[in-house]
Parts: sequence; structure tokens; C-alpha cells
Amino acid sequence: MVEHEPRRVLLVTHTGREQAVEVARDAHRLLTGAGMQVRLLGGEAEELKLDPVEIVDDPEKAANDVELIMVLGGDGSILRGAELARPHGTPVLGVNLGHVGFLAEAEVDDLERIVQVVVDRTYTVEERMTLAVDVRLDDDLIFETWALNEASVEKAAREKMLEVLVEVDDRPLSRWGCDGVVVATPTGSTAYAFSAGGPVVWPEVEAILLVPLSAHALFSRPIVVAPTSRLSIELVPTWNGRGVLWCDGRRMVEVPPGAEITVRRGTTPVRLARAHEAPFTDRLVAKFDLPVLGWRGAAERKRNGNSHNGNSQQET
Repeated sequence: MVEHEPRRVLLVTHTGREQAVEVARDAHRLLTGAGMQVRLLGGEAEELKLDPVEIVDDPEKAANDVELIMVLGGDGSILRGAELARPHGTPVLGVNLGHVGFLAEAEVDDLERIVQVVVDRTYTVEERMTLAVDVRLDDDLIFETWALNEASVEKAAREKMLEVLVEVDDRPLSRWGCDGVVVATPTGSTAYAFSAGGPVVWPEVEAILLVPLSAHALFSRPIVVAPTSRLSIELVPTWNGRGVLWCDGRRMVEVPPGAEITVRRGTTPVRLARAHEAPFTDRLVAKFDLPVLGWRGAAERKRNGNSHNGNSQQET
């Protein structure tokens, strides 16, 4: 007889929320009932008290030999799942228990169907570009990390404005006194960069966004550059203060005057599992509750069997 390795799913749960704990128990019951093995991080296993489970205490090894990571929570939890998954190339599937949940693939009411999709392996996987982020001081590398959504350079003290010089591909773009600068991926265009007034970029587009935060300048528009571009944000050496670099709101380091933050495309993407065929436009409309009720455009014409050509009558 040929013995097969068990199919494993790493369950990542926002255990601080009672609803998430209940959903985790339901997910565990559905997965194990279908013959899947559920793995938990040690800290979460103590909170969830599920059986049977496989427990892994080392986060760096949690996604090893795992078919998929199922995250129960909001975008913050999914970003945590992405940290575990990225080194191993493991797909991440999010079940939204937060507010907007733009990275999530399903809502909690859809849990039973989503588990069946995982069991049947009928999901697809898409790769999302990441950012590689370096911090240098006097040509010495003092910090390096990555981001799926964004890297943001912000002032450390509320009363002090940040003074930065921004370069694109080693050419100076502008000098700003500002609250900070956000550099985002298309995935992150609906997160912090969106709140700062940046454009929404479809995930299939490969580009890097730069969005100033409350810049005191005539030219402080968001810009979109090629994915091959290299962005540099230097804290002006004569500036009297300190800045803070945040990546995805999870990894942070203080940056002194004279430090240079370099952002470029990362070499390792994050893989997101998709269980729906809905286009990004529909996701955007649903997540932001955009006003499209009553719209009688192309979709309505198709439902009514009307052709879209110059001979068709204009609807009134």
C-alpha cells in the first residue's frame, strides 16, 4: 500500500475576538470531517482548545508542508498569515471577520462553501507583487524588510513635520515638508494609500504608488511609477527630529535624519487563494458599497438581450 501525506491546512485566527474563536471551531469541524489535518500556532492552540490538531510553536515553520493557510479575521490577520506563508509560497485564503476585508476571499456566512472549495481544491491562486524595503545610514544597511500593502515613512512626533527628499530611479523628484510618504503596491492601493487620497489600482496592474501625506508643497500629487522603478525617501540630514518606517502596519523601525529608505519591487510575491470568479470591479463595488443600484448599462443590456451598437435605441 502507498501511504499518502495528510493534507494540512494552517488555521490562523484572531483569537481576541469571540466570533473568530467560534468560526475557528466550525472550520476545524468541517475540515477534519472531510479528512483534512488542521495545524495551529502554539499560542492560538492554547486559546482555541481544538482536537485533533497539529501544533507548531515556531512561526517560521508553521507553513512548511501546508497546502493552504486559512485566515479567520480582518485584513490585519490576513497580513499576519501572509508573513507565515510568503517564505514557503503557500497560498493564503482569508475569511473576513473585520470591516472592509479587502484581502479576504469570503465572508463568514460563506464558511461551509469555502471549506468545501478547499477540500475539493477548486480554488485558484494569484500572485500579488510585494515591495522590498531597505534603510541605510551613511551607506550602512541598518534594516531590511518587505511589504504586501505598503511601506510608510511617517513623523515620529506629532508636533514636528517630516522633511524628506524623494527620488525616482536616482533622480530627485521633490522635497516635502509633510506628515509622511506612503509607497504602495496595487494590492495596497485600497488600504493606507487609499485613505491618503491615492488612486485605486487594479491588482493585475504592475506598478508602484507613491502618495505624500499632508505635504506642504504646490506639487504633492500621488504618482504611479513602473514596477522596475526604484524609489528613495531621504530624511533631510538637517531636519531636527526622527521618523518611523512602518511596513503593512506590522514591522516598524525608527529612522534618524540622514537615513535613506529605498523601496523597489520584491522578488518573492504573496500567493492569494481565490474561490470566486467575480472581477475586481464587483469586489470594489461590494466592499465600498458604491452606488450602482438602478444602473442600466452593459450588464442590464445583456440581461435583456439588447445589443450594444449604434442601431440600438437609447434607453430612457
